[in-house]
Amino acid sequence: MMIKRPFLGELERQVMDLLWSGTPLNTKRVHAAIGERRGISPNTVQSTLERLFRKEFLAREKIGHAYVYRPRVGRGDLIGRVIGEVVETLGAGESEAVLAAFTDLAERADDETLNRLETIIRARRTSQTGDGE
Repeated sequence: MMIKRPFLGELERQVMDLLWSGTPLNTKRVHAAIGERRGISPNTVQSTLERLFRKEFLAREKIGHAYVYRPRVGRGDLIGRVIGEVVETLGAGESEAVLAAFTDLAERADDETLNRLETIIRARRTSQTGDGE
């Protein structure tokens, strides 16, 4: 079985984190915030922004001579996409294996996380049946 490359590379994740946490930025500002300390060129940052734009994770607007980038998807939406791709790639219709892996993760969680999971499941059941029963 061929396993795809990671959904986002390390630099792409850092760029998304930066843009999720603040205002829209151009390449120069993203480079100042991330690229300089990593020792990478502005061209590498620009290529990363372009890749994220082509993946439809970023929107951009031309202001003057430069594009200003902002997130097009929220963190939760991206997490959902990543999990969906992993399940599709590795799960291959094996819902039992996917549920077992998820259960293993849930077992390692703290009580607060498990309580939130129970609340989410209850809300989903309620929305499916209309009354929770």
